[in-house]
Amino acid sequence: MAISLGSIADDYTGASDLANTLTKNGLRTVQTVGIPDPSLALPDVDAVVVSLKIRSVPASEAVTAATEAERWLRHRGAGHVLYKICSTFDSTDAGNIGPVTEALRDAAGGGSVLVTPAFPETGRTVYLGHLFVGGQPLNESPLMDHPLNPMHDANLVRVLARQTRGAVGLIDLAAIAAGPAAARASLDALRTTGVTMAVADAIFEKDLETLGEIALETPISTGASGLGLGLARALVRSGRISGGATAEDIIRPVDGFSAIIAGSCSKATLRQLEVAERSMPVLRLDPERLISGPDKIAAAISWAGDRISAGPVVVAASAAPETVSRLQSQYGRETSGHAIETATSIIAAELVERGVRRLVVAGGETSGAAVDRLAIPAFLIGPEIAPGVPVLRTVGNAQGDMLLALKSGNFGGDDFFASALAMMR
Repeated sequence: MAISLGSIADDYTGASDLANTLTKNGLRTVQTVGIPDPSLALPDVDAVVVSLKIRSVPASEAVTAATEAERWLRHRGAGHVLYKICSTFDSTDAGNIGPVTEALRDAAGGGSVLVTPAFPETGRTVYLGHLFVGGQPLNESPLMDHPLNPMHDANLVRVLARQTRGAVGLIDLAAIAAGPAAARASLDALRTTGVTMAVADAIFEKDLETLGEIALETPISTGASGLGLGLARALVRSGRISGGATAEDIIRPVDGFSAIIAGSCSKATLRQLEVAERSMPVLRLDPERLISGPDKIAAAISWAGDRISAGPVVVAASAAPETVSRLQSQYGRETSGHAIETATSIIAAELVERGVRRLVVAGGETSGAAVDRLAIPAFLIGPEIAPGVPVLRTVGNAQGDMLLALKSGNFGGDDFFASALAMMR
């Protein structure tokens, strides 16, 4: 299987977001969970998104995993590799966006790497190197308080410079709006001055198309799904792929029950849980009890197991941001996050054992933990439920065919859970 575009995603929900974008824009796409085992037969596709869990691990671990994935993708013919990051640039001063980008750049032979988290469709834009969310600077938006990687600086040139050894530059909107030739000249000029990473402005979809065209001429880029949109459209225009892929058959019905697992503490997910309570049973777990002792896990499994034959159930370990902050202060960020991820993944796996075949998971870390415990090797990408969230059909899964939706915390409208299950039939 030779592929035209490879991608390394730093979490599982972000990988689904990107794979969804590539599919919508004409690429036949498969999402793998980690680097696939050689025995796994992947379908013939244009793009492969390798899902990793490296956003919040130590930078050295993230670098090792990403460079291994890059080698696997190159071996399968990928001429360009996109390092897919969150559109809110979640990253501490220690990394991981800078160190991973630097390592991938070195593996590809140097040059300047184009970097942008812009995705106007979801309200993420970059202007003069500053990231805006719905028109607000990132550090003034509700997304500033990510539980693992809070972002208090909207200046991405400055953020990236704190993480890397090399110089960081800017391709401003004036150059990008002038078209690919001007943007390419700006990138070339930065390269001659020793800039290793170039943050690129983008406020309109056409800006992403310009960036995709110039990024495709280089071996590596770093960005959110918006840059994936630009790359996909550039590939279709180039005639290097077939284009026009359809994914409707991916949502053909599966037998079994339905369940929703939520670990995200975002405002969007908390609102979605409130709406879900109007139409389906919802069990809200106390995150502190999950951290201090696992005794509530068995009770949650029993509660859900007693109800799934009658219709969808929801099990949520989500909590308000102030509760999360208190627990992190009391127990430590890593300890509290790991406890909740472990609990929700165990519950998800036990419900699958009891016959759940349509599963919705809310939260990037929660989704990653659940997919890992279920040992799902890959997904085919189906139609979009909400911007950035497609229906996924398992490939090579030991439990047989399943339909899933892996949702980043802030994605989806108020009725997302019901909409997702309705699309999964």
